[in-house]
Amino acid sequence: MPLQHNQCGDMLIPFQGRLNMKNIVILISGRGSNMQAIVDARIPNVRIAAVLSNNEHAAGLAWAAQRGIATDSLNHKQFADRSAFDRAMMEKIDAYQPDLIVLAGFMRILTPEFCRHYEGRLINIHPSLLPAFTGLHTHERVIEAGCRIAGCTIHFVTPELDCGPIIAQGAVPVFDDDTADTLAARVLKVEHQLFPQAVADFAAGRLKIDGNRVIRTPSAKLESQLLA
Repeated sequence: MPLQHNQCGDMLIPFQGRLNMKNIVILISGRGSNMQAIVDARIPNVRIAAVLSNNEHAAGLAWAAQRGIATDSLNHKQFADRSAFDRAMMEKIDAYQPDLIVLAGFMRILTPEFCRHYEGRLINIHPSLLPAFTGLHTHERVIEAGCRIAGCTIHFVTPELDCGPIIAQGAVPVFDDDTADTLAARVLKVEHQLFPQAVADFAAGRLKIDGNRVIRTPSAKLESQLLA
């Protein structure tokens, strides 16, 4: 049966499918281009319940609000420490009863308490081919190291920074004349393709964590690609 859409282009989901809708909360710190890619993908059986940020001026909040998505923010600078901020953010997130929390450019190191609270339903995107180049300034470091291939990784979040089970990876070439900005732009295009697919696979129950590996059901589409 072909997928049907209304006059606005929104996908029409049969009633039975609505019973299995997954609530998604997305966390951002800036413009949230990956958040926008996920929203624009109109993933079946996925409801974007809210977009939250640690920056009340994040451009992505206005973008989401214009599309009728609930938004809110918490200024981390107003909290005594990282744990206090994370606990307050957890309260806001939990109010939406999320099945999945997506970190889409959320520029905060999370406490172990936060990571354990959402174990198995918290995913992040990192602009390198993990386990290489964890942390910040990845594109500069890739170029300085003389790497010929760069990319991005979507992974489940654990208390160890950028070390969770890998869901998907996408690769791009590194050219001799690349700067950090040109490489970042090339990687970002892959991020926008890969992230919605990973969310769709999670929502459809196609991902299973086995130790530090993610096992996919036979019907899952494995996204690992080299793009020019």
